[in-house]
Amino acid sequence: MAKRRKVGNLLALAVLSAVMERPMHPYEMASVLRERGKDRDMDIKWGSLYTVVRNMEKHGLLEATESVRQGGRPERTVYRITDAGREELVDWVSELISTPEREFFRFEAGLSVLVVLPPDEVATLLGRRLSLLEAEIAEGRESLERVTGEIPRLLLLEAEFDLAMREAEATWVRSLLGELTSGSLPELELWRRFHETGQIPQEVLDIAERSSAKDQT
Repeated sequence: MAKRRKVGNLLALAVLSAVMERPMHPYEMASVLRERGKDRDMDIKWGSLYTVVRNMEKHGLLEATESVRQGGRPERTVYRITDAGREELVDWVSELISTPEREFFRFEAGLSVLVVLPPDEVATLLGRRLSLLEAEIAEGRESLERVTGEIPRLLLLEAEFDLAMREAEATWVRSLLGELTSGSLPELELWRRFHETGQIPQEVLDIAERSSAKDQT
């Protein structure tokens, strides 16, 4: 089970990994993280950067070392990582790598209420999704091939993982789409009947009732 972090925003993880190299002010942190594509690896809200930095300072993960001013720009506070921040970074990364955690995906949310759409419309939408996935996979493969040998593989592992996940999703979507178009998907006729009549089939109501009774026992 994931630990409750003093600052649980994943942007804090990215900041700690950056300032571990050298002290930085928040503007420099954002520049470094953008340059390294961290916003592709995690859900980053750039507008919350200063709040995250202040919270990490509050909890002793970062500390201000100096304030600098360049030209007519506003004064900027430079932060360095503390010993507690290093311990938090190592512990957090260890947890993320070792402990599977349930993650919620927008696609999964849509699948959970898929029956509100007619089967033929779902087939069309899945075909559209598959085309986009295949384009992203081709682009991802090309990008990896382009930098192979130039960038150490150690720095490309997250890109490899992302590509593998998209390939797995494309395989699954392709299989489901095949079942829909061939008519082999179980309960497909019940699904069609629901959209033809506007009434939930009795078989579905019976299944829901049995499931509810099982949950109460």
